[in-house]
Amino acid sequence: MRLVLCLVNVILVLLIFSLSTRHAEGLKDRNITIGGIFPMSGSWAGGQGCLPAVQMALEDVNLRDDILPEYHLNMDFDDSQCMPGLGTKVLYELLYNQPKKVIVLTGCSIVSTFVAQAAKMWHLIVLAYGSSSPALSNRDRFPTFFRTHPSATLHNPTRVKIFQLFKWKRIATIQETQEVFTSTVEDLEERVKAAGIEVAVRQNFLTDPTNAVRNLKRQDARIIVGVFYEDMARRVFCQAYKEKLYGKKYVWFIIGWYPNNWYKVDDPSINCTSDQLKEALEGHITTEAVILHQEKTKTDTNMTSQQFKARLDERLNVSDTSQVGGYPEAPLAYDAVWALAIALNKTSERLRDRGLNIEDFNYSNSEITDEIYSAMNSTKFVGVSGNVAFSSQGDRIAWTKIEQLINGTYYTLGYYDQNSDNLTWLHKERWTGGHPPPDRTKQMPVLRVVSLGLFLSMCGLSTFGIFAGVACLIFNIINSKRRCIIHSHPRMNSIVVIGCILCLICVFLLGLDSRFVSEDTYPLICQLRAWILSFGFSLGYGGMFSKIWTVHRLTTSSRQKNKKEVKNCEMYIVLTAIILIDLIILTTWQAIDPMYRSLEMFDLEPAPSTEHDIMYKPYLEHCDSNNISIWLGVVFGHKGILLLFGIFLSYETRSVKLKQVNDSRFVGMSIYNVVVLCVITVPIVLIIKSQQDASFAFVALAIILCSFLSLGLIFGPKVIEILRNPKRNQHEIRSLTESVVGKEEEERHQKLLTENGQLQAQIAEMEEKVRTLNRQLKEKMQERIRLTTSKGITSNLTVETNRKSSKTKPSYSPTQVLEMRTPECMISSDYYSDSGIHTCSTVIRSTKNSPSENEV
Repeated sequence: MRLVLCLVNVILVLLIFSLSTRHAEGLKDRNITIGGIFPMSGSWAGGQGCLPAVQMALEDVNLRDDILPEYHLNMDFDDSQCMPGLGTKVLYELLYNQPKKVIVLTGCSIVSTFVAQAAKMWHLIVLAYGSSSPALSNRDRFPTFFRTHPSATLHNPTRVKIFQLFKWKRIATIQETQEVFTSTVEDLEERVKAAGIEVAVRQNFLTDPTNAVRNLKRQDARIIVGVFYEDMARRVFCQAYKEKLYGKKYVWFIIGWYPNNWYKVDDPSINCTSDQLKEALEGHITTEAVILHQEKTKTDTNMTSQQFKARLDERLNVSDTSQVGGYPEAPLAYDAVWALAIALNKTSERLRDRGLNIEDFNYSNSEITDEIYSAMNSTKFVGVSGNVAFSSQGDRIAWTKIEQLINGTYYTLGYYDQNSDNLTWLHKERWTGGHPPPDRTKQMPVLRVVSLGLFLSMCGLSTFGIFAGVACLIFNIINSKRRCIIHSHPRMNSIVVIGCILCLICVFLLGLDSRFVSEDTYPLICQLRAWILSFGFSLGYGGMFSKIWTVHRLTTSSRQKNKKEVKNCEMYIVLTAIILIDLIILTTWQAIDPMYRSLEMFDLEPAPSTEHDIMYKPYLEHCDSNNISIWLGVVFGHKGILLLFGIFLSYETRSVKLKQVNDSRFVGMSIYNVVVLCVITVPIVLIIKSQQDASFAFVALAIILCSFLSLGLIFGPKVIEILRNPKRNQHEIRSLTESVVGKEEEERHQKLLTENGQLQAQIAEMEEKVRTLNRQLKEKMQERIRLTTSKGITSNLTVETNRKSSKTKPSYSPTQVLEMRTPECMISSDYYSDSGIHTCSTVIRSTKNSPSENEV
């Protein structure tokens, strides 16, 4: 009996439904046709899931007698393959083929851009169900465009909110070269800039993302926002897998409207497996508009979102809906039909009051188009995709859902409502490294310092040198009454020692850095280095320079027969002038352009430990000033002139030994050493100043060697002499100088022999001239004999001629010449001077005189 009653009830329900359907169809006796452009293939084959949803919506609308009760909605459609050219062709075919299309539905953004820009010429409303390009929000370019798919810019506020949540201040972007993605990235850049976030890397590509992904890796991109279509997404992450641009150091943000298993699609354009793509995609975050009503209550379409999905799945009749293109956007396409139906219903009522109807629509009259536009702007309802409403730019107002891929499954992390700026975070995120990755490689500044072993060793040598200098000072003071010390000017020696000690103290300062002193104290260390090293050099080298200058002056004055006296005040005047120049330069430098602490940065270096994402950022401290090159040029010029002049004076006086400055040769040798070491060290240090160990070692060794050699050469012979001759003061002086005196005597003897040889040659020449004159005289006398008539006169002339001939000067040997003792010419080893040469010449000239005519 119950079974019979159930059957009767079912039959009654079916009869009532059939009658209502026939009644509705009978009332809707007029047709309204809309156009449809669906991407059934191409970069985004959204028509596969959206076309069945649109057809289902048309059926549901036509069954409602409260929506367009007099009209039946029809649709003509074609495939655009998500290609703008083909999409525009489909638009023209829809426009020029009857019946007239009141509204056009479009899919992907690139097609909607061309269709919406052309549709305004036909006063045609365009409603998109799958277009997210921010460029479509421009009312000047697209005045009749609406969309149920939220704009891609809806993702950007959500992304900025996530960046702020995890305190990421540096991001990178990579995009496919399409207008939709270019507009999205431009909008993102403006928003992150306003939030104080840096877009450090920007990359784009047309079809091959290889170089773009490599540049992301090369420029240390960590938080990466990628905007591209599904097919390009597979190429991007295949290359990311090859470049190892994934894992605990990286976070990818991509579009969330891909199918859930989009990376599992067999794509012949890539050479990566789905497992490799899954590995590269692990942990990435997607943002997408909430396109499915979250509550289980019925919507204004008289259906819950779950019922809609069940009906759509039944219509698609596939086992895996993730393989259906456009399946996530199907609720948007369904609600798009309902939105245009509700708008047309409002338009029909308004037109009826004015005595018009929708059938009067044509492509040249904007009156009905304006009414449809106004109705679309005011349309609001709850659809299967949620609350449906349009902004003044025609954009859908919706929430954003945030998801993360964890072990191959997308999990919801939270929601963001842009209108209220409210982020609902569920704290379900999972990171590969156990914590959110940093937005960049953590750079740990590391100060490059002189190695401790090198610093201590140089300090040890300097300490030894300082003690040696103190010992020399004590030795100099204790033995200040000894003649070998007195004749070396002990006070000037003490000044040299003090200068060497100051230079050795500067070695300690050269090794000080922020490891030992604070950053605020470092400029003071810089000033101390300059003052102590400059004055130490001036005292040490200046003392030796004063000595060698004095030796040169005395040597020059002795040749001019000046007195051989050494005035100590002259040495001190020279030294004071050198120090005064230093004082002027350093005081002016410090007053006008004081030194400060500057940092030289180096390239990043990997940290020894790989557990943390850390790179070392080495830096090196330098003493610097605004015009450091000019000041160094002045200081080096001053010191360089002293060095050049000092080595010149040392060369000029290399063989001179004076009793008044008995250590001049050793001072000259010290100057040689200082000049050579300075000439080698200064240019090398300027070149390798970025290498702290090498630079410090060169400078420290140069200072130590100069100091040790100077102290050793100046005080070494004195110490040895005093140890050998502790009491015999006079003998010690001779012993210290005898080798030099013997050398002077030998040089003087050689000089005398050379000049004696020159005199012998002159004498031989004079003798030859005398013989010539004698021959001439004989000839002249014979001629006169012939002219005389007196025999007596002739006889006298003969006798006189014989007497004159007997006076011819004989030749002498060199030894005989040296031993000659005549009043006219005194030449010997005891008397030799320019005056002697003059006397000999006088004698020879008297010999050369021929007899006068009276004598004849």
